[in-house]
Amino acid sequence: MSEKQNNSPLVEVRNLKKYFDINTGMFKTRPLKAVDDVSFTINRGETLGLVGESGCGKTTVGRTLLHLYTPTSGDIVYDGHEIKTKADINEFRKKATMVFQDPYSSLNPRMTVSDIIAEPLDIHKMYQNEEERRARVLELMEHVGLNSEHASRYAHEFSGGQRQRIGIARSLAVDPEFIVCDEPVSALDVSIQAQVINMFGELQEKLGLTYLFIAHDLLVVRHISNRIAVMYLGKMVELTDAAEIYERPLHPYSKALMSAVPMPDPKIARENQRIPLSGDIPSPLNAPSGCPFRTRCAHACERCAEEMPEFREIEKGHFVACHRVEELN
Repeated sequence: MSEKQNNSPLVEVRNLKKYFDINTGMFKTRPLKAVDDVSFTINRGETLGLVGESGCGKTTVGRTLLHLYTPTSGDIVYDGHEIKTKADINEFRKKATMVFQDPYSSLNPRMTVSDIIAEPLDIHKMYQNEEERRARVLELMEHVGLNSEHASRYAHEFSGGQRQRIGIARSLAVDPEFIVCDEPVSALDVSIQAQVINMFGELQEKLGLTYLFIAHDLLVVRHISNRIAVMYLGKMVELTDAAEIYERPLHPYSKALMSAVPMPDPKIARENQRIPLSGDIPSPLNAPSGCPFRTRCAHACERCAEEMPEFREIEKGHFVACHRVEELN
């Protein structure tokens, strides 16, 4: 967690929507609302954690933010400049990169480690000669704890943790300011996860990076994040400081998520009341009217079925989307 963060937003996302047209037969399509009206900011030097169950739209937020998916609507502002045109996107991609979830499928098996890491340098023509290219590759490998003799080997010769380090080195190649980390440790052994998480923290300190850290493991997110946002069915339901959301979640869904986090202290674990969630997550194709969480919420009322609650600031820096938040807390 970086101490160098300040309060100037580096990334602003306003009313972001990403709908996918799904074919329902007989030339008919329906929109799958993967991300539906999501807004947040990430301050320079900060890590914003993004959590939620599988299929809630976390990864789509990250990919749409980087324009890997074209937004259906909404604004993405980076360092005060709105990202709109193709030229904007090309410039943006020199400053913002991504670490992918699966280190097995995100690396080309036909390329050497050196060529994988240098690929962004090749695309953006960021070196004068081969010597400069090689020097930069070796510098990046050193950043992520890989030996220089690994440069001429292929990805399949490495363990999962080492492959993810290769992916991280590639994401650092263009000297970015902002990195979207899409579940970067979920495919790794638990023993390796801590090493990679600590490396993200060290790189942030050393290079002044800003992260959007997407994960479903709440303990991992807590360890690295300054603030945490909770998503459910394409909507953002809560956003506040990392410590605050663990100690005092306000949204019924956040409370259920936090109650499921395993506690290392048996005494605290016994006192911790688990809040079970009834039913399954609805399909984004058939999302409930009004509040998307109402079909699984013990506190849902008529108003919850009629209108979507506004994502509003309940206390300073603590945003919640719930009609009954004041009376329930």
